Amino acid sequence: MSEHLWLNSYPSNADWHKKFDGAPLFKVVDDSVAAFGDKVALEFLGREITYGELGEMIDRMTAGLQSIGVKKGIHVGIFMPNCPQFVITYFAILKAGGTVVNYSPLYSVPELMKQVEDSETDVMVTLNLAALYPQIRKVAEQSRLKKLVVSGFDWGLPFPKNILFRLFKKSMVAPVVKDEYHVDFADLVKCVEPRQPVEINPDEDVAVLQYTGGTTGVPKGAMLTHSNIYLNVEQMVEWTHNIEMGNEVTPGFLPFFHVFAMTVVMVLGVRTGARIPILPKFELEEAVKLMRRERPTMFAGVPTMYTAMLSMGSGKEIGLDRVKNTMSGGAPLPMELARSFREKMGVTVTEGYGLTEASPVVCTNRYDQPSVIGSIGLPLPGTEIIIVDREDHTKEMPVGEAGEICVRGPQVMKGYWKRPDATAEVLIDGHMLRTGDVGYMADDGYTYIIDRDKDLILVGGFNVFPRVVEEAIMQHPAVKEVTVIGIPDDYRGESPKAFVTLVHPDEDLTEAKLLTFLKERLGKHEIPSAVEFRDELPKTMIGKLSKKELVAEEKAKYEARKQQKRAG
Repeated sequence: MSEHLWLNSYPSNADWHKKFDGAPLFKVVDDSVAAFGDKVALEFLGREITYGELGEMIDRMTAGLQSIGVKKGIHVGIFMPNCPQFVITYFAILKAGGTVVNYSPLYSVPELMKQVEDSETDVMVTLNLAALYPQIRKVAEQSRLKKLVVSGFDWGLPFPKNILFRLFKKSMVAPVVKDEYHVDFADLVKCVEPRQPVEINPDEDVAVLQYTGGTTGVPKGAMLTHSNIYLNVEQMVEWTHNIEMGNEVTPGFLPFFHVFAMTVVMVLGVRTGARIPILPKFELEEAVKLMRRERPTMFAGVPTMYTAMLSMGSGKEIGLDRVKNTMSGGAPLPMELARSFREKMGVTVTEGYGLTEASPVVCTNRYDQPSVIGSIGLPLPGTEIIIVDREDHTKEMPVGEAGEICVRGPQVMKGYWKRPDATAEVLIDGHMLRTGDVGYMADDGYTYIIDRDKDLILVGGFNVFPRVVEEAIMQHPAVKEVTVIGIPDDYRGESPKAFVTLVHPDEDLTEAKLLTFLKERLGKHEIPSAVEFRDELPKTMIGKLSKKELVAEEKAKYEARKQQKRAG
C-alpha cells in the first residue's frame, strides 16, 4: 500500500517513520542490569532473582559454555519448560556467540532426532525431569549431540522448597548418567573464568533458529538474527505508550520456547526491566493464584487462556485489575470472546498478529483506545503490510479487496536454515515476506484476516474459510470453543466439519439446533456437514487450538470407510 493508509489511524505517541538501529540481542539484559540491578527480574515458585544477580549468572554461564566449546557457529538447544534456567541459558548462549535452537518439551524422540540433525545442534541444555531427560538422553546416544548440559529442577527453587522437592517429588526426577556427554549446569553457572567477548554482527548473525511449519506445514528453521528480535522488541516499546521502565509485572505463563512468549514476554519483559513471575506451564488455578499475588500490569496470552479465565470471576477477583496492556496472539481472537472478556472482566484484550518468520510481531491494535473488533490492527513502526494478488505477487490489491498478506520490516527473518528454495518461495525480492494468510486492508489502514490459505476448504468449487464459520458458531451463547476443518466429501470434494465444546456440559444444544442457528449467519456452502461435540479440543503446547489431530482422525475414518466399501 504505497499510500501507507495506516498513518491516518496511527497513535500520536508512536513514530512509524522511526529509524531503528540493530544491536546484539543480549544488550537488553546488559541495559536492564545497569538500570535496574536491585529490582527483581524473575520470580519462580517463591525464589526471586534480581537483575544484578541475573546478569552475573548469565555472564558466568557464558564463560562456562565457552569452556565446553560454544562459540560462533555452534547451535545450542534448549529443551525445558519455563524456569530461571531457561532465561539464563538463552542469553548466555547469545553472549557466547552461539545460536539458540528452541525445542518443545512435548517433542517425542523421533521429533527431537529430526530437529537435532536438521538444525545441527551440538549442545543441549535440559532438566533432570522424568518427562525430559530420558528422551533427550536417547537422542544424545543416537545423534550428533556432543554435550548434554543438565540442571536439577530444584536448582531454580528457593529454600526449603528445593529440599522438599528432592524428598517428596522423586518420581518426577530421572537418574542422570554422568559420562562423556554430561555437563552439570550448576558447574557452568559457577564458572570463575572470565567470559570472552564475542564480536556480533547483529544484522547477519543468527540469534535463534525457531522451527515452524511456515506456510507449507513442513517444519523449517526460521533464521532470526539478533537485530530481527532486538528490533521487534524496540518496535513494541515505541508502539506502547504507557510502559513504566522498571515497574511493570509481566507473567511468564506462555512457554518461552514458543516465539510469541520468547519475544513478547521474556525478551520484552527483560528489556523493560519488568518483574517476570514464571510458571512451568499454564494451569488455570495456579495462574490465578499467581495473578492475585503479583497483580500483573502487562499480560500476553492466547485465546484459550482468556476463555479459561472467564470462568474464574471478574478481573478484580482474579488479579487483572492493574493490567494496562493485554495482548492476544498465537491464534485468531474470536470476536465473541473479546466482547465477553471486556464485559465480564472490565479488560480489553488487544488482538495482535505475527508469525515466526517475523520474530514474531507484525501488527496490533492500539492500546490507547478500544480495539477494532475483528481486526489485527495497524503495523508496528517501521513495518509495512502489503496485500497482493494470491496468484500474481507483483500485483497489489485495491483497498478493501482480499489477497495474500505480505510484510516488510526489520523483524522479517533472514531465511530458512538450509532451505534456499523454501526461502525463495516466501521472501519476495529477498525481504518481503509472504505470510500465507488471506486478508484485506480497510481504508483506515486496519487489516483484517479472512483465513490461512492452507486451511481453506474447497466446497464444490466455492472457497470456505474456517474462521468465518468459527466466528458464526461462536455467536451461540452455549459454545465455549470451536474448530472447523475440511473433511473429504465424495460429492463436493470437501465439506466443513465443526468440533465444539460447550460452556456447560449439560447444555441442551444438539447438532440440529446449532445448524438451524447458523442458517441465517452463513451461506449454504459454509454450513457444516457435521457437528461433533467434545469435552475438550486438541491444543498445542501454548494452548492454541490445533487442527492437525482432527484432520488426521477424519482422514483415517475416511480411509477406513473406503476400505470397507471395497471389501463389501
